[in-house]
Amino acid sequence: MGIKIRKEIVSLSSYPAGKPISEVKREYGLNEVIKLASNENPLGCSKKATEAAQNVSEQLNLYPDPSMYTLKKDIAEKLNVDSDQIFCGTGTDLLIRIICTAIIDENDESIMGEVTFSRYKDATEMAGGKAVLIPMRDDYGLDLDEMAKAINPNTKIVWVCSPNNPTGKIVGEKELKSFIDKVPEDVLIVMDEAYYEYADVNGDNYPDTLSELSNYPNMVILRTFSKAYGLAGLRVGYGICSSYLAGYFNRVLGPFDVNAVAQAAAIAALKDSEFVQKSIELNEKGKKYLYSEFDSMGLPYIETHANFIAVNVLCDDNTIFKELLKRGIIVKPGSALGMPEFIRVSIGAMEDNKKFIEALKAVK
Repeated sequence: MGIKIRKEIVSLSSYPAGKPISEVKREYGLNEVIKLASNENPLGCSKKATEAAQNVSEQLNLYPDPSMYTLKKDIAEKLNVDSDQIFCGTGTDLLIRIICTAIIDENDESIMGEVTFSRYKDATEMAGGKAVLIPMRDDYGLDLDEMAKAINPNTKIVWVCSPNNPTGKIVGEKELKSFIDKVPEDVLIVMDEAYYEYADVNGDNYPDTLSELSNYPNMVILRTFSKAYGLAGLRVGYGICSSYLAGYFNRVLGPFDVNAVAQAAAIAALKDSEFVQKSIELNEKGKKYLYSEFDSMGLPYIETHANFIAVNVLCDDNTIFKELLKRGIIVKPGSALGMPEFIRVSIGAMEDNKKFIEALKAVK
């Protein structure tokens, strides 16, 4: 083949997404499969979102609103910011790439934790930059002190995922304030808060980053409709930052990146706070149940502020992963996430949590 592929793409690995249910059914000849690998909402999504999506489906011949006027307006009103501070895309995954496309030049650096969402590294390298990975603390938290020390004239972005995927740890308010005060004004701070809604249900000192935006114009906050709102299949993520930065990010985004069905569903979902609260409550119950079962099995785990738990299975995680697949349970092997001997399990409906524990006990 005479077509030359950029070296950054040649060295890129595919994202290790959770196996789909249909694939596992085919591979193992199973009729029932439970997916606890991708941190999806076990309650589905708001009925209001479903109804809104169905209504728009009668107009699929029309392009969506390229400005996403209503979606941005409603997000801005809920968060008490201006609409021109919002940029939206097909999930935070796209927004991460948009940020890197706008900010990273060849040989620029971006800094992140060694065990965090892998798309920061991928997007940096796709843009021609260098990803600088900082080892985690002993408690699996992001080492913000070392991340600050790693900043140099080539640094353009630092990534702070809180709650962090895949560890579930958050960055505390004082810890974050100390860190961002050390970051130069010409370095972008990206706060990835995809699991924001699950983070502070127990008053655990989760930072109010929105209130800091006016003090730190070099900060971007990323959130999503995929988790607590249950719209993972429609792919809607959004960012909040200064109107200056949002203006440039919106230039890089395509005019129709968020389709009409997704826009309508997200607008409706945003108004259904009752559904989000039910999702949070179910998650808390599932979390306590899984903690109790892991304790009884003697399996160490990382206390989480998200809708997943990283648990140490004290043996080869890939073996456990495969044995669980045979029993119709899909989880994420830790080796794919930089955490060998761990598996990451999404907190599901209580019935599914119990089936997972039953299967885990059978393979341990």
